[in-house]
Amino acid sequence: MQRLKQPMPPQSRRRQRGISLIESLIALVITALGILGVVGVQMRTLADTSTSLRRAQAIRLIEDLGERTRTNPSALANLNTYVANFAASPSVGNCASGCDLTQLAAYDLAVWKKAVGDTLPAGKVSIFVPPAESGLAAGQGRQLGVMVAWRENERDNDTAYKNPISTSTDGGTVSCPADRTCRSEERRV
Repeated sequence: MQRLKQPMPPQSRRRQRGISLIESLIALVITALGILGVVGVQMRTLADTSTSLRRAQAIRLIEDLGERTRTNPSALANLNTYVANFAASPSVGNCASGCDLTQLAAYDLAVWKKAVGDTLPAGKVSIFVPPAESGLAAGQGRQLGVMVAWRENERDNDTAYKNPISTSTDGGTVSCPADRTCRSEERRV
């Protein structure tokens, strides 16, 4: 019997060794890069979801302040009792035993500012009378401006929510703190 196949010379056998190992390593690298890409997309989606959640919470908190001012009968007559800056609100006693209307406004504001701090990470708030309302006589104003600020977990250099807002006819402004993200609205009382 004669062989039909000729054996390969020793040199060509040596050259082909390790080719399947290199192919396996390349496939492993490509798979690892694909998995890293999927993880990166997942992390970005998680960060965007967190940002959207914080903005929705800020809007709900602003709506809550609007409801608090609507339930206070003297809110329209004394809008300035709700004006506050980013500083912490002083602690106010409980209104369960009864408060006058000014104390009720101070109590509502203190409770609301605490809710902002508890809900949003490093949450702070500034409440102001918008320029269009500042020139009106007492009792005629109908709007309060609210700027809620909080700290995001990611580094965001977007300045869309950091524009200063003019708060009075004399040129005063409320600006978003540099290390925060802000949401501001004018709310009808």
